[in-house]
Amino acid sequence: MTRDGRSGHSTAEPSGEDRVAAGEEDQWLVAFCGLPGVGKSTVAGYVTEQLDAVRLRTDVVRKELFDEPQYTAEETESVYRELSRRAGDALAAGKSVVLDATFTNAAHREDARELAARHGVGFRLIEVVCDQAIAEQRIAARDDVSDADVDVYRRFQDEFDPVEGDHTVVDNSGSKVETYRQLDTLF
Repeated sequence: MTRDGRSGHSTAEPSGEDRVAAGEEDQWLVAFCGLPGVGKSTVAGYVTEQLDAVRLRTDVVRKELFDEPQYTAEETESVYRELSRRAGDALAAGKSVVLDATFTNAAHREDARELAARHGVGFRLIEVVCDQAIAEQRIAARDDVSDADVDVYRRFQDEFDPVEGDHTVVDNSGSKVETYRQLDTLF
């Protein structure tokens, strides 16, 4: 059957979704979402290596755009627009892309899904979760580009739009090996 329901062979190029369903996808846009401190950057780094992808972090983009980030709504919109622009450039160049961001707003997640569709590449939305006590311990101990502290983590719990639709949940409460095992089945 062709896409319009008629019998026969389709000459149309398969969509990204069709290639993913057939296990043929070789270019991806992977968006990691979740609260600060749950380990998004750890798992995003792992997937970046597995896919030989370009990794884009909102923490880095924000600091490139703003000398003294204020984390306002307008600033956040600018960061996600730039993230999307950079991802689109990398996808157009034939690269897979890993987006490392909280994606607190469901609309930003949908924008990522639409970007993948426009470029005809496979898309995965991966929600990283972690036991709250472990996340808070990790936040207190980390020394990286992120400005998020425990207060930010708790605020984001209230602001985070529920993740709905097609996505994968990865629990990063255990060891890296346990987390990576969950990711290995996805690509």
